[in-house]
Amino acid sequence: MKPNFEKKSFEDERDKDQRDINGCDSFAERVRSNQRQLTSELKHQYDFIVCGSGSSGSVVARRLAENPDVSVLLLEAGGSDDVPSVMEANQWPMNLGTERDWSFQGQPNPSVNGRSLPFSMGKVLGGGSSINVMVWARGHRHDWDLFAAEADDPAWNYESILKLYRRLEDWHGAPDPSYRGTGGPVFVQPAPEPNPIAPATVEAARSVGIPTFENPNGRMMEAAKGAAISDVRVRNGKRESIFRSYVFPYMDRPNLTVLTQALVTRLTFQGKRVTGVEMTYRGAIYRIGAAVEVVLSLGAIHTPKVLMQSGIGDEVELRRWGIPVVQHLPGVGQNFQDHVAFDCVWEYQDAIAPRNNLSEAIFFSTSQSGLDSPDLFVCQAEVPKASAENAARFGLPASGWTLFGAVAHPKSRGRLRLTGANPSDPVLIDANTLSDPDDLKAAIACVELCREVGNSAPLRPFVKREVMPGNLKGVELEHFIRDAATSFWHETCTAKMGQDSMSVVDSNLRVYGIDNLRIADGSILPRVTTGNTMAPCVIIGERAAEILQLEHQLQTNLKTVSATP
Repeated sequence: MKPNFEKKSFEDERDKDQRDINGCDSFAERVRSNQRQLTSELKHQYDFIVCGSGSSGSVVARRLAENPDVSVLLLEAGGSDDVPSVMEANQWPMNLGTERDWSFQGQPNPSVNGRSLPFSMGKVLGGGSSINVMVWARGHRHDWDLFAAEADDPAWNYESILKLYRRLEDWHGAPDPSYRGTGGPVFVQPAPEPNPIAPATVEAARSVGIPTFENPNGRMMEAAKGAAISDVRVRNGKRESIFRSYVFPYMDRPNLTVLTQALVTRLTFQGKRVTGVEMTYRGAIYRIGAAVEVVLSLGAIHTPKVLMQSGIGDEVELRRWGIPVVQHLPGVGQNFQDHVAFDCVWEYQDAIAPRNNLSEAIFFSTSQSGLDSPDLFVCQAEVPKASAENAARFGLPASGWTLFGAVAHPKSRGRLRLTGANPSDPVLIDANTLSDPDDLKAAIACVELCREVGNSAPLRPFVKREVMPGNLKGVELEHFIRDAATSFWHETCTAKMGQDSMSVVDSNLRVYGIDNLRIADGSILPRVTTGNTMAPCVIIGERAAEILQLEHQLQTNLKTVSATP
């Protein structure tokens, strides 16, 4: 028999629990008191264990905890998000390289002039949604239709996902009922009162043939090209992390335990059935059981690492380190993808202070004619930024702005490997950035597009001079690109959903060959989505929760069923 989940409607988001919780001192104190008690009295077993509190895990934990009869343990390796650099939207760069950032480092790569690229990922309540740029980008129609085809499941196609986006959004822009929703848990709005350079950038994109749209997440996600003021998860200058939107309002409840500084190291098994997790917490190793299921939402680097440390992965690699093989899945850790990006910088004519999240304009385009969906995208940064190599070569102005352009669908594929059997051994990241020659061609087109937009008439009032790259051609431009290449912090695709031999999960996010284990994070994407990846990760969390609710909906008391084999 299976436990029951009472299906909740999204209209419940508008009930009393959606008062201004973040600003309510009495509620915050109730949360602190409740969580102190729950974490001081950890149980040996919970119905569900959700590993990772990022943009997917927070959604799963909240949706499961909506049923008061379900006990949920949410584990986070990082600490509290209640610090100014997280809460204040304009301070997000202050988190990079701190204890709130995993600060992964890639292997030296000849395709980027032998450089080792840094890969930031959130290590804090909220995960990436607590340290990112807060841009809400849904992914293109073609992305979701591709995922549905890969999984052979229409629940992942664009029309299905569009309905879900409308239900979960709380849109505070011009009404657009065909594409945007209101009353859901996810506050989204166009960047309010943007820096004048943002609308000028949208107009500059239009001047070079890119159509403008009312916002980037409606019709624009069905077009080959488009420009708009960015949709952001910022309200009154404060960050709206997915953790704060989904989990925090439920942390005063007795059935949701949120444990920080808890590093998941391995899964525990009975045969091929996952029974719980092993974790390090307060200097000790703990094993906690999951009566129903474990959900891995640790992100595209740690999810495959924990799978491999647990014996799920390529059997040759596992045996190399003496790890007993539980399930041979050669796709674990393969297919690593990220948006490779390049900084093009201009010095301000007259400095204007950045606003909101420091990035308020976005445009999508194509690298060649004939494409029906974008393969390039560009976010404007209202500050000057560049790789260390190019900053040293060109210098950065005291005041300036950047067009941060990216290859939307790189063909290069990376791989993650273990460096030892001990969970404390670091993971090796072979990102292989720009290893496919087609990616270099797209990168050249991207930089040329950035220069065309940045040097167009609508932006001239904001320009004293172009700082980088200038009018480089041929080998010199390629060298600039290889030195400029950096991560857009959209690490994904290392435990992909699909049906081929390299797939790790099926369309219901079950790990092939393993019972009671799901993956819900960006690692399940077959291909990185067009644009920023926070919104697609929220969708993955909602889909995972919806699937779990449907699979465990018999009218039975969960506490009775939990002990049933």
